[in-house]
Amino acid sequence: MEPLTLLQSIPEPLDTQFGRLLIALLVVAVIVVVGRAVLSLAWKLLWIAIVVVGALFGLSILGVV
Repeated sequence: MEPLTLLQSIPEPLDTQFGRLLIALLVVAVIVVVGRAVLSLAWKLLWIAIVVVGALFGLSILGVV
């Protein structure tokens, strides 16, 4: 018995051009939602890093650090 590929295992109602297009759009939507969450976290971490490095820079100019 040959192993099934992902496209061969699509159920019958979705095994049409529009069905496959729907599946592709749903996959892209999931990727976008996950990407937005990751980018949101990345932006927060970036702002925290900017504040910390800016504070250290300011303290080094004053000779504290």
